[in-house]
Amino acid sequence: SADESRRRELGAFLRSRRERLTPLATDIATGPRRRTPGLRREEVAMIAGVGTTWYTWLEQGRDVRPSVEVLSALCEALRLDAVEKRHLFILAGRQQPERRVAAPEKVDATLLHMLQSLVLQPAQVVGRRW
Repeated sequence: SADESRRRELGAFLRSRRERLTPLATDIATGPRRRTPGLRREEVAMIAGVGTTWYTWLEQGRDVRPSVEVLSALCEALRLDAVEKRHLFILAGRQQPERRVAAPEKVDATLLHMLQSLVLQPAQVVGRRW
């Protein structure tokens, strides 16, 4: 069926992205006798915060339905670019979440006045996201 074909394609896509990523790029310690050129399934699962068995089933094209949060975590773990992320979400049959741009934070007028009076002293204001 079309659904099975899409799941197989999703698995092949995940596998290809896993195999191209080196352990060095993800700060994973490796031993001298490593035969796998890319990441192992369990390494991707660990980085993404999902179970190894569940990730393996996803790569095998089994009928598992990843949530938007899991797909986003896999995108991060596999270092996918914007086009690859979109493709992953399409293959998984999910809508990619819109990227929210946070509104700039306002600096309190009193704090701003104090900073402006510190002409000879270095100073900065740090917000919640920094």
